[in-house]
Amino acid sequence: MSKKITIAIDGYSSTGKSTVAKQIAKQLGYIYVDTGAMYRAVTLYAMRKVMVTDDRLSEEALLRHLPFINVNFKFDEDLGYGVIHLNNENVEKEIRLMDVSNNVSKVAAIPKVREMLVAQQQKMGENGEVVMDGRDIGTVVFPNAELKLFMTASAEKRAERRYTELKEKGNEVTYEEVLKNVEDRDHLDSTRETSPLVKADDAIEIDNTNLTREDQFDKIMALISEKTAVK
Repeated sequence: MSKKITIAIDGYSSTGKSTVAKQIAKQLGYIYVDTGAMYRAVTLYAMRKVMVTDDRLSEEALLRHLPFINVNFKFDEDLGYGVIHLNNENVEKEIRLMDVSNNVSKVAAIPKVREMLVAQQQKMGENGEVVMDGRDIGTVVFPNAELKLFMTASAEKRAERRYTELKEKGNEVTYEEVLKNVEDRDHLDSTRETSPLVKADDAIEIDNTNLTREDQFDKIMALISEKTAVK
């Protein structure tokens, strides 16, 4: 028998937070919540309404629309985890496109947007047995999580991984474009006024620049075993 815990995974973009979080949740039988997908879904809504573009953000208009934005996860049996829905539309693939990536940090920096989504995230994980990844899980959403991880890797390695992923999905992008997006998001996420990306004091840093997915998974599962062991 082992203790049930809350696992908070924070870190920079394209560090594989979602991938390892899904692995962990599946292994433990926990609920998985991709908070980044929630911010991406709100961003997609704003883009469709032309409230946000590469050089403009109409914050007041977006705030007026917040009551009409419904973001939730619906379990996909084929995938084995919940996928993001925006107003009952599956937008899992669309939110991963480069234009959404270029705008999500701006939308995520809006205090009222964060307030709305953080409240939803806390409700999703109020009973524990959850693996949640994002930018402020260990510092804001679940500051008392039993295990906090902070994922990092070099910007070049993250851009390389993201570029490969996008090309495999048929997206026409350049490595330079992806690297700039990674660096820009790092800056915006780390310097925003509300809930900036910072490593919680009690978080364990995982630098996966030179780790395989298997090595990383094994390392994290060992940490989980320590935290869930009944003493």
